This record gives sequence, C-alpha cells and structure tokens, in this order.
Amino acid sequence: MKIALPSRQNNIDDHFGHCEYFTVFTINDDNKEITSQETIASPAGCGCKSNIAQILSKMGVKVMIAGNMGEGAVNVLNNAGIEVLRGCSGDVKNVALKWLDGTLVDSGDSCHEHEHGCHN
Repeated sequence: MKIALPSRQNNIDDHFGHCEYFTVFTINDDNKEITSQETIASPAGCGCKSNIAQILSKMGVKVMIAGNMGEGAVNVLNNAGIEVLRGCSGDVKNVALKWLDGTLVDSGDSCHEHEHGCHN
C-alpha cells in the first residue's frame, strides 16, 4: 500500500495545490513499516484541476495525508479511490509514522478561501 503527502522541504505543505512535490511512502501491510520512499513532481496549476489524483491512484496510493485542501480536491481524490486526512503538519516521515501508529485523524477542515476557483 502507498500513502502520499504534499511536501515542501520534507515537511507537509500547508496547501495541497501549491506543494513542491508529493512524498510517496510504500507501506508493508503485514508489519506496518515504511519500505520505500519516492517523490513525485507536483503538476503545474491547482491540485484539484490537475491529474495528480489519477497519477497517484495508478501508482497505488490509497491515502493522502495533508495540511489543508479544499473540498474540490478532497472530492477529486476520493473519486480516485484515495482517502484524505487533513490537518497534519511537520516532517513527512514523522507524520507517516504517526499515521502508521493510528494516531492521526482527519480534521475535517477544508480550505474555504482559494484564489484558483477549485471549489465546485
């Protein structure tokens, strides 16, 4: 299984659609350990209007752990089969380990102010 985190300088980026890249961790389901890490370039433009959800889904990503994102992006990711957890911050590996421990919960908060018109 794979999880993705919108990243900037190895930290969770506060805004999904503006991240520098996505950190993708491959998780061993048997022992809940990270087995590999890779980065995927962030597409130009707004996250919810890009093809990043399809790219990540085809790679096997099942969970997006993010700082904040609009409802449009949440819907696009959910429609691609990717569960979303918002309200996270800090070092991407530490956040991934917290998710593996079961200590992360979706904040339910969505970005309401967005200059790119991604909210539909």
